[in-house]
Amino acid sequence: QVQLVESGGGLVQAGGSLRLSCAASGRTFSRIAMGWFRQAPGKMREFVAGISWRGHMSNYADSVKGRFTISRDNANSTVYLQMNSLKPEDTAIYYCAADSNSYGLGRPTDTFGSWGQGIQVTVSS
Repeated sequence: QVQLVESGGGLVQAGGSLRLSCAASGRTFSRIAMGWFRQAPGKMREFVAGISWRGHMSNYADSVKGRFTISRDNANSTVYLQMNSLKPEDTAIYYCAADSNSYGLGRPTDTFGSWGQGIQVTVSS
C-alpha cells in the first residue's frame, strides 16, 4: 500500500492556473506509475493524467490535453499536476492514485489501487 496526501487545490477563476501536489510514502515511489483522477458532482470518476514509473511516458484525457501537465520528483516521492487555462468544467474533486504494480506506464487501464483523500478544485466563470 501507498499512502498519498494531496495539496494545492482551491478556488480559481476561469483561465487561471493551479498546481496540485501529491506526497507518497510506504512503497518505493520510483518504481510506481502514478495518476490523477477527478470526480465532478453527479458524474463518474474519470482518469485525468498518468505518468510512468520513471517519468518517461505520460498520458492524458482528451479534455485536458494541452492544458494540464503531470510530472514527478522521485527524489521527493511527489507527483504534480500543473493545470493551466482552467475551465468551469474542470471543477471536481481531484484524486491522486498509485499503481498497485511496479514499473507501470501510467495508462488509464493500469491498476490504481491506492488513493489519496481527494482535494477540491473549483473554477468560477
